[in-house]
Amino acid sequence: MAQTVFETLDDLRAAVGTTLGTSDWIEVTQDRVNAFAEATGDHQWIHVDVERARRESPYGGPIAHGYLTLALTNLVLPQVLEVRGARMGVNYGTGKVRFPAPVPVGSRVRGTAELVACEDVPGGVQTTIRITMEVEGGDKPACVVESLSRWLA
Repeated sequence: MAQTVFETLDDLRAAVGTTLGTSDWIEVTQDRVNAFAEATGDHQWIHVDVERARRESPYGGPIAHGYLTLALTNLVLPQVLEVRGARMGVNYGTGKVRFPAPVPVGSRVRGTAELVACEDVPGGVQTTIRITMEVEGGDKPACVVESLSRWLA
């Protein structure tokens, strides 16, 4: 069940500026990284060659793809947000995306979501939700994204 539930689109509009919640921890395994590499064709050694990454990487081992970390934000939203007043929600895109810190394979990440904007669009509203993905024990976020969603009535 989502941490924050909106019964109507008006409730959603009124919540701009609020933190929606923080997801559960998500483990970033080598299997997950390898599956992402297969799905995207990005087989750069820093992600998939464990021994070489241990020898040559400045991170001491393999790290997750930045876009894998971004993709994991899709696991965050349903944990923190439910809009019952919409018949459907769709990803509309992203605004600014940054990857301030790497995600070492074997670490855990979680996301905190904040509703930063809500504007009317034909048939519903469009939200901008800033999702900040943190690495457990890290001092900088791994990913900060302005996630754009459309909630249609």
